[in-house]
Amino acid sequence: MNSHTTAVAVSGGIDSLYAAWLLKNAGHKVIGIHFITGYEHKGQPKGDTSPSPWLTLHSESCRVAIPAMNHVAEQLDIPIHIIDIRNRFEAEVVSHFEKAYRDGLTPNPCLLCNPTVKFGYLLDVAESLGARDLATGHYVRTRIDEADGLHLLKGEDPFKDQSYFLAMVPPERLAKAVFPLGGLRKEEIKKEAAQKGLTSFAKGESQDICFIQDGDYKAFLLSRPGFVMEPGPIVTEDGTEVGRHLGLHGFTVGQRRGINCPGPYPYYVLALEPEANRLVVGRKEALLSDACTVTRLNWIRPPAGTSFDAVCKIRYSHKGSPCRIELDPTGENATVTFDAPQSAVTPGQGAAFYTGDEVLGGGWISR
Repeated sequence: MNSHTTAVAVSGGIDSLYAAWLLKNAGHKVIGIHFITGYEHKGQPKGDTSPSPWLTLHSESCRVAIPAMNHVAEQLDIPIHIIDIRNRFEAEVVSHFEKAYRDGLTPNPCLLCNPTVKFGYLLDVAESLGARDLATGHYVRTRIDEADGLHLLKGEDPFKDQSYFLAMVPPERLAKAVFPLGGLRKEEIKKEAAQKGLTSFAKGESQDICFIQDGDYKAFLLSRPGFVMEPGPIVTEDGTEVGRHLGLHGFTVGQRRGINCPGPYPYYVLALEPEANRLVVGRKEALLSDACTVTRLNWIRPPAGTSFDAVCKIRYSHKGSPCRIELDPTGENATVTFDAPQSAVTPGQGAAFYTGDEVLGGGWISR
């Protein structure tokens, strides 16, 4: 039996449920923490709204989560704390998402949520409740060596590996994280969970953007106070106007469909220019970039020099490209030069740096 307490971030999905089950059955003292953001599923199944003795509601607004967390607590027999983070989530994740689109960027809110909310505020809550570390259902692995400290590694399941999403988490925070699913594969987890009678309250896989329930981010943005469509010109690289757009928020670099602008060849979105409210389009081959600038760097494994080789992933679905990384004199920004040109390098997205299966760190693509 482990003498210290481990908190588990439980969502109601099978991944966090199984992670908690694994820890408890390995002898850990486990508590659950569930947070509400104000963007919970409107159509989620209804259930008993009387909290079980296992639940602690930290505010009256937390009642919305009672059916899901009753379901989790019944299966795990662990105390679960439900906390309200609506104001923090709005300020640190959702507002950033909206501002990025206003600025002509394509944001990735998960890359921001992990360091600020899950391994930021939620880890602080876990420690205030007496836990030494925080476990999640992420498919990643960590290793801590006495000689050289923390290592963040890809998950064993290549189809579920989520190491890219943790590249912005400071290493001192990752050192307090536990990832029970990192060495497992999703299919075996689903099979084992079913055999043990563990069932998810949530339906289906988690969404890419948890606060946009139907996946329609354009409608979500237009529902935000003060966010309006601003029509403007569609131009080619030489400045020739070839059409009109209804709002830059509806486009991202590399997009082909939805431009609705006939031309002598298929148009792809090459750039968004919010200052002039222009959408720049051109041929597919014009999307190729030899290099990009990455800012606000976070290093899990600090580099030994100012210039070194690595593999760079410029989005979650990207396979990664060998590259050369050169730090500026401040060490806060880098120029990444790809061995082979990469398509649709998108400002606002995250760049994660790897060597083999290990995450070195990451930053934000600015141009």
